[in-house]
Amino acid sequence: MATTAQRGSTQPKYKVIGTRPIRQDGVDKVTGRARYAADFEMPGMLHAKVLRSPHAHARIRSIDTSKAEALPGVRAVMTGKDFPIVKDTSINFGEVQGNARMVAENALALNKALYVGHAVAAVAADNPHIAEEALKLIKVDYEVLQPVFDVLDAMKPDAPQLHDAMTTRFRVEHIGSGKDTGQKGNIAAHVQFKRGDMDKGFQEASVIVEREFRTQTVHQGYIEPHASTVLWSQDGHVTVWTSTQGAFQIRSLTASILGIPEHMVKVVPLEIGGGFGAKLVTYLDPVAAILSRKTGRAVKMVMSRKEVFEGTGPTSATFIRCKIGADQKGKITAAEMYLAYEAGAFPGSPVGGGCLTAFGPYKVENLLVNGYDVVCNKQKVQAYRAPGQPQSAFAAESVIDELAEKLRLDPLKFRLMNVSQEGDRMPNGVAYPRIGCKEVEEAMMAHPHYKTPLVGPNRGRGISVGHRFNAGGISSATIAVNSDGTINLITGSVDIGGTRTSVGMQAAETLGLKIEDVIPTVVDTDSVGFTGNTAGSRITYDTGLAAIGAAEEVKKQMMARAAKIWEVQAQDVEFKDGVFTCGKNPSDKLSFKDLARRLMSTGGPITCAVSATSTGVGSTFGGNIVDVEVDPDTGKVTILRYTALIDAGTAVHPSYAEGQVQGATVQGIGWALNEEYFYTRDGVMANSSFLDYRMPTSLDVPMIDIQLVEVPNPRHPYGLRGVGEIPLTPVLAAVANAISHATGVRMTTLPMSPGAILQALEKAK
Repeated sequence: MATTAQRGSTQPKYKVIGTRPIRQDGVDKVTGRARYAADFEMPGMLHAKVLRSPHAHARIRSIDTSKAEALPGVRAVMTGKDFPIVKDTSINFGEVQGNARMVAENALALNKALYVGHAVAAVAADNPHIAEEALKLIKVDYEVLQPVFDVLDAMKPDAPQLHDAMTTRFRVEHIGSGKDTGQKGNIAAHVQFKRGDMDKGFQEASVIVEREFRTQTVHQGYIEPHASTVLWSQDGHVTVWTSTQGAFQIRSLTASILGIPEHMVKVVPLEIGGGFGAKLVTYLDPVAAILSRKTGRAVKMVMSRKEVFEGTGPTSATFIRCKIGADQKGKITAAEMYLAYEAGAFPGSPVGGGCLTAFGPYKVENLLVNGYDVVCNKQKVQAYRAPGQPQSAFAAESVIDELAEKLRLDPLKFRLMNVSQEGDRMPNGVAYPRIGCKEVEEAMMAHPHYKTPLVGPNRGRGISVGHRFNAGGISSATIAVNSDGTINLITGSVDIGGTRTSVGMQAAETLGLKIEDVIPTVVDTDSVGFTGNTAGSRITYDTGLAAIGAAEEVKKQMMARAAKIWEVQAQDVEFKDGVFTCGKNPSDKLSFKDLARRLMSTGGPITCAVSATSTGVGSTFGGNIVDVEVDPDTGKVTILRYTALIDAGTAVHPSYAEGQVQGATVQGIGWALNEEYFYTRDGVMANSSFLDYRMPTSLDVPMIDIQLVEVPNPRHPYGLRGVGEIPLTPVLAAVANAISHATGVRMTTLPMSPGAILQALEKAK
């Protein structure tokens, strides 16, 4: 069941926004006509494979590729030394995180292999089988070094150091790149938010709860592996056909690594089979490009599922310590959190997101958050849907729940007593604009799920609330008006969750058209203005702003055409609901379609392009209510009922918003109960397949009920908020709280697998 709660009588009514049209790219995808990166073919194309390190930490003394090069059918072999960017040794990883040099060294190791699965060489051959045989002929001389796998071990002064020149950067309040402390080690960055008087706050508390939490490395679970085909033409232009969430990001990184201008690289984003943040960086594109340059032919690379697990970025394992105090009346007096996030082999964990949002749902006068970005000998992490935030919410919401228990307060009432509202400040000190945290919690309190008693042994109900901050970015859109009154909507935003339609709906609403009159197309980097990544829950919002801007310009130009026909000034023309009206003679009317037919005779076609900078997607809030049953003999957790609520601002396409919530909730259930990278003592991932990496199926979860609360965002013309990531944030904590209430044992380590629950129950005895 899904419901949408509109808040307030001022909620505007729209003709297109809020409806549920058929997804415009749906037919191609369900019939198999859609073209994904692994489907791409070119005449004379070569196939490339990658050799990966068997060691978690090893110095590369030498790489002998001569035997591989001599194998019949092999056309080229390369190592990291073939990347032009490796000649630039001035970049400090701690100072400039996420830079192209770092990305290049992750794509192909240069001096060190830093995790099992780290790419060290690549071969292009006539077919993939020959390429695989050639990999066996490459001889790498390794000096095996002592690895470090755990975040706390990596932070110790005597820990093996991954990067000799890396020093810790210190950032206060998440502003700027901070200052270099000069401290060497594996701590790449220290983020700190603080306000108030912590000693005074905890002295005022009647009840204080402090606990430590652990989460493990988990994978995003996208169904399509990474795949790219690259052609380096004789004129120097490089064309990339790839699966990515950000074509312009891939263009920038590839050009930097190859040492050529950006305009010499064209990236064609093909359909994408999921990403969840993990397809924002390049692994294959520059490798295939160098091999293409060496051979003069297009080179295709497709990862196996094992390579995806071992050679690309999951999200961080973490250690978190959370301490919160409240007075006898239930007011939170102080909150403190220590977060250490594994970045993997190179700097750049999502610890900043965890620091910013953990206490976001609460008004806290005295607050201290310290976050640490720590490298270790695992895969370099990448974003995963609300990066870093489910882990910190797991800690904060578990402690909040325990505080409510000790204060003998209803857990939702306790949250409402301390709820963040407009004008309150986020942990970084920035004041909230209009937000919907209170409205979400009130909707949870009023929901039939929360009001229905839960009966039966070994059953428990858990709740949690999550905060997600969405920053926004730049998007571009072009609208061309066709003579039949339809419009071509051209954007550079890769469509993962139906954004062709949700963006098109905003253009249609602005121009008074039906969504069927909008023909959306996602194009390459040469065909549209700069557009940021499909990430951060920003596309419906930001690319929507660009589409609205282009539609407004279309409207303006068409009003001028109508004025020309009626021989009046443009300001004398009015537009409403797709109809142009002459203000001086209201009987003169032209529909959008009628006027479109006359464009060629009134001055020619109309095409309008707009690049829009985000007005700020801002904060979103979500809440969960979940009932579980725990088998005391096996430790198995059964989800009995699940209700998820989010503030969608204005749900452009409610079905898509509901789908985002359901999908994210299922991911969170898997993360909470089963999923983890299981490493051997040598750092080898032992469950690198979907058979062994335990993700939930439809048999593991019930129907997830959705309620969309709508508190319009004043920064957007139609009141939108980002909905793609906030649904995942509260899930881990909600499931943990439900298990605690079912068993009487507080679970502080993920995953809460049957074995882990049995151990906790036995320990509690």
